[in-house]
Amino acid sequence: MQATQAMALVALVAIAAVAAELDASGYLVWGVLGGLAGTVALGSFYAALASGTMGVVAPIAATGAVVPVVIGLAGGESPTPFQLVGIVVAVAGVILASGPERNRDAAAGGRALRPLLLAAVAAVGFGLTLVVVARGAEHSVVMTLATMRAVNALVCTVLLTLALRRAGRPTRRDLPALALIAGTDAAANGAYAVATHTALVSVSAVLASLYPAVTALLAWRFQGEHLRPIQVVGVVATLSGVALMAGGG
Repeated sequence: MQATQAMALVALVAIAAVAAELDASGYLVWGVLGGLAGTVALGSFYAALASGTMGVVAPIAATGAVVPVVIGLAGGESPTPFQLVGIVVAVAGVILASGPERNRDAAAGGRALRPLLLAAVAAVGFGLTLVVVARGAEHSVVMTLATMRAVNALVCTVLLTLALRRAGRPTRRDLPALALIAGTDAAANGAYAVATHTALVSVSAVLASLYPAVTALLAWRFQGEHLRPIQVVGVVATLSGVALMAGGG
C-alpha cells in the first residue's frame, strides 16, 4: 500500500507545482487527519477482503457514508426523509449481508467474525476521511490529497518496518498495477473533493460510496464468488440504502 501512496504523492506534488498551489495554507491539519483515518480504513478494508467475502465486505464498508450524513446533520444540514430511510435500509442490509458469516462463526470458533469487524472499522474510517477531505478541499484540493498520501506512505512504511524489520519492495512486474491503483485512487479522491464544492457533503459522500456495486461485480466475474440468497438481499438493500441517501439529497 505504501508504494501506491508514494506514487500518488509524487504525481500530486507535480500537479500542485503546475497549479501553483504549493504555497497554499489551511489544508495541513485536515490532510494529516485524512491520512491517518484513510490509513486505518484502507488497512482494515484490505485485511477484511483478504479474510472475508468481497461481495459482503465491500457493502459493509460502504456504510461509512452514514458518518458524513450524521456529521452534516450535527453541523446544520437537514437530511430529507429519503436520506433517513436510506440509513435504515443500509443498516438492515448490513445485518442481512453479515448473517451467513455469523452462522459460520459458530462452527469456526470466532474466526469468521473478524472480516466483519474489520469492515466496520473501515466504514468508520472511510466516513471520517470523506468529511476531512471535504474540509481540506475548502483550502486546497491538491495539497490536501498530497498531505494525505504523504502520511499514508510514512505510516505504512513505519508499520511494515516495525512488523517485518523491512519495508516491502514491489517488483518491476508490480509497477504497472501499482501505478494504476495510485492514479485511480488519487483521481477518485480529487473528483470527490471537487464535488463537495457544488453539493452537500452528505450527498457527495454517499455518491462516492457507490463503489461496492463495481466491487461485487468484479468479484463475481473474476473471483467466482457466489453469495447466498440472504446475502444477495443484504447487498442489494445496502446499496439501495446508499442510493436513497444520495437521491434524497
